[in-house]
Amino acid sequence: MKKLEPIDMRKHVIDVTKDWSISARATRPGPPVRIDGVTFGVATMTRDAPHGGEVHPDGDEILYVVSGKVRISCDSMTEDLTLSPGQACIVPCGEWHRVHLLEPTQLVHITPGPRGDHRLAT
Repeated sequence: MKKLEPIDMRKHVIDVTKDWSISARATRPGPPVRIDGVTFGVATMTRDAPHGGEVHPDGDEILYVVSGKVRISCDSMTEDLTLSPGQACIVPCGEWHRVHLLEPTQLVHITPGPRGDHRLAT
């Protein structure tokens, strides 16, 4: 019989593959590991990401603010969006975007893969 075990989301992400199998994976420094499916993670952020934006060409990304406050900017949009606790947004597939911290933030993301890219910070 299988056993339920807790997953420390401060140190892991959850991968959901195209065949709906689900597994936990330890996070590591550097660019994210992309899978053929979606990754669910919780990021505790104290500063902006060290890149100049990112894109997900395989599907929409969901960003949900648990605590703190962020501003989301997108290349094709003229106005940025500010998100506070309890608010989310859907970043359209293929949209270059960036998360700017207005306060230290805990952010949930559901990110599609396997492809994705980021730009160097300017």
